[in-house]
Amino acid sequence: MAGRVLAERRAGHDVVVVASAMAGETDRLLGLARQVCGDPNRREADVLAATGEQVTVALLSMAIQDLGGEAVSLLGHQVRVVTDGVHARAHIRRVEPDRILEVIGRGQVAVVAGFQGIDEVGNVTTLGRGGSDTSAVAVAAALGAQSCEIFTDVDGVYTADPGICKNARRIARISHEEMLELAGGGAKVLQFRSVEFAMRHGVRIHVRSSFDDGPGTWVVPESECSEQPMVSGVAIERNEAQVTLVGVPDRSGVAAEIFRPLAQAGIVVDMIVQNAATGGSTDLTFTVARADLGRAVSLVRGPAEVAGARRVQSDENIAKVSVAGLGMRSHAGVAQRMFELLAAESINLVMISTSEIKISCVVEASQGERAVRALHDGFGLGNPS
Repeated sequence: MAGRVLAERRAGHDVVVVASAMAGETDRLLGLARQVCGDPNRREADVLAATGEQVTVALLSMAIQDLGGEAVSLLGHQVRVVTDGVHARAHIRRVEPDRILEVIGRGQVAVVAGFQGIDEVGNVTTLGRGGSDTSAVAVAAALGAQSCEIFTDVDGVYTADPGICKNARRIARISHEEMLELAGGGAKVLQFRSVEFAMRHGVRIHVRSSFDDGPGTWVVPESECSEQPMVSGVAIERNEAQVTLVGVPDRSGVAAEIFRPLAQAGIVVDMIVQNAATGGSTDLTFTVARADLGRAVSLVRGPAEVAGARRVQSDENIAKVSVAGLGMRSHAGVAQRMFELLAAESINLVMISTSEIKISCVVEASQGERAVRALHDGFGLGNPS
């Protein structure tokens, strides 16, 4: 990466690098925390986890210097990546780029620690898994950069996970909105919040391989996408779980009381389905990240009992499969085609959710990959054999 950086400098570009921790390092650090106590304090866990990026920015700066370049490493508090105070999943409020501009103004490369920031009172915060992508996009937006290149272990965004669909095709150009829907559906190439930030601030992202110089995938505003395929890609999310409240009284205000504690605890609810009321009651089902399942069940049990629900049950044995594409706005029958393809494989749909350019279905976990392959082939997304 030091060589790539210096090649860009020789081409006449000012370069800012945002580095993540080395592979497995954040897990190792948090593992140390759990050895000390079973439920580490989140503030102290953030202080610990942020050291992974401190190591990489120092080493990368040294590597650039060793090749004859000039580089300065900067941590989140030195740049002033200011976040809210939610530890382990903080949101960036602003990036103050003055220190970076000083560094590049001297002809040096600024090597910035991703994943970390500080809150308004100076506490170290981290942005959650994949947060270095968000850091990079936020820095690019603050600097008005021409583009934000994300170097990763794949050479772009594919029509599906190549590990599931061997004929998956690399997409040359995709809109922010489509990428946002695919990331929300489980595509792991880019973190959801990084795409959300890029779309809000108009940042052009180029997803590229760390291991070769080939072209990747451009994630750009919709105005730069001349083609609008009916379906651009298929994604699968395996890390969700569902909670069902059985026999919820059908009266105004009950749903608000049930979801209030989840919102106050910062638990993100994805899909929500409420059955038609019969006999004065209904069943209410929603999905959350699997890691939040225990807390979610605990938080809704009280309001559910107060409301008069019969029971609360949960299920981790699910997968969410989604198709997304700008062309859904102008093509009828995408949902019907999706349901026909899944029915042909005898795949039962547990939940269905739609947006303007995405359709998501919850299926049994054991059927998830088969559903992805059926949709990928059925919508003709793969490379021709």
